[in-house]
Amino acid sequence: MAKAKKHFLIRSKIWIEDEQGEVVFGSGRYLILETVDRTRSLQAAAKELKMSYRALWGRIKASEQRLGHALVMRDGKGSKLTPFAENLLVQYRKVQENIRDESDEIYNDLISEYIEQ
Repeated sequence: MAKAKKHFLIRSKIWIEDEQGEVVFGSGRYLILETVDRTRSLQAAAKELKMSYRALWGRIKASEQRLGHALVMRDGKGSKLTPFAENLLVQYRKVQENIRDESDEIYNDLISEYIEQ
């Protein structure tokens, strides 16, 4: 009886650092901006992510300083992402998807055929 082939996936974490090794952007900051975008509120985003407002705002400000671009702006009584931040989310998502897809394809082509259940 032939054994079924196991299927494995490659997983990795990708983030951007500056020359000093400080985090500029990664999955945590992506989640923060995505939540701010959806809730239109820093306070609501902090609550949903179970973070203090100060911690959430500190991460946003650190990224803004390191990137040299604003990420969040006031919008009436709430907040919204800047066009730069919206583009950053799109581009980061593309990088993540490309790395995942390429890694899985390479793994499946080169390694998985040798793994048996």
